[in-house]
Amino acid sequence: MTSFTKMLGIEYPIIMAPMFLVSNTAMVIAALESGITAAFPALNYRTDPELRAAILEIRSKTNKPFGINLIVNKSNYKYPGQLKTCIELKVDFIITSLGSPQEVIEKCKGTGIKVFCDVVDLNYALKVQQLGADAVIAVNSKAGGHAGNIPPEELVPLLKKNLTIPVISAGGIATGQQLKQGLALGADAFSIGTLFIASEESPVSKEYKDALIHYGAKDIVRTTKLSGSALTVINTPYVQSLGTKASFLEKLMHSNKWLKKYIKLILALKGLRMLEKSALGASYKTVWCAGPSIEYIHAIRPVKEIIGTLIQEAMVN
Repeated sequence: MTSFTKMLGIEYPIIMAPMFLVSNTAMVIAALESGITAAFPALNYRTDPELRAAILEIRSKTNKPFGINLIVNKSNYKYPGQLKTCIELKVDFIITSLGSPQEVIEKCKGTGIKVFCDVVDLNYALKVQQLGADAVIAVNSKAGGHAGNIPPEELVPLLKKNLTIPVISAGGIATGQQLKQGLALGADAFSIGTLFIASEESPVSKEYKDALIHYGAKDIVRTTKLSGSALTVINTPYVQSLGTKASFLEKLMHSNKWLKKYIKLILALKGLRMLEKSALGASYKTVWCAGPSIEYIHAIRPVKEIIGTLIQEAMVN
């Protein structure tokens, strides 16, 4: 038992990470019923009624705690409405990404809704702790999607030494042995994503799931071609043809502060469309998000079985 499991009242210190275009209600329900918690991105649902329906569907199947991931960057014009819905429906926790969590923390204060904030370094972690965050999600260099730059072996001990709130390690966890190593570093919990993309409940295409089995850690690269921010993806032939260096728009974005938010929005919308086509259907233009933990994926399995194996392995001396 850790400070995180006590906070949420769950069996195991694991969050099924919110994954854009991947996380769905079936995955979340299976995770909750297997003793961990889970979150999904609000942006996985195009309209507010769809978001509300997803939250209520999960609530109708289980009373276990789950959360919503909010992109709090100004480029997400849906954010104000999404936050309002999360508060109205009293989700158990909110994970903030890509922006200041101040408004989320202030509005959730006193509601019972916990706020966990993505951080990639000590400086930002100290800021969100001062704002009143309930925990930080330490996004390290082994994470899939938007990864950090610091390996978990450095980031987790650094944050534990300087923070008083729980530290949730995100990135590089795919086995029970790695769970034990993370706990030894001081992590209070773990956010695990890539491993669950290869689940039976995952809605992504067969081609995406097969790629998780056939590619390995050496095939993971970072690209800024999709959202303007570094994103870890599988190095498919199409990704190789795109290249990973900054485009003209990206260079303009970084050199002009006034245009930055508008260009970032354009890049993000373009990237999201490309990711959606790749994740949900077969295409030669394949851009699949994943972290280096694909090295440990060898089969498509039910969420319950994936979690069971993790816990069983972690309990072996």
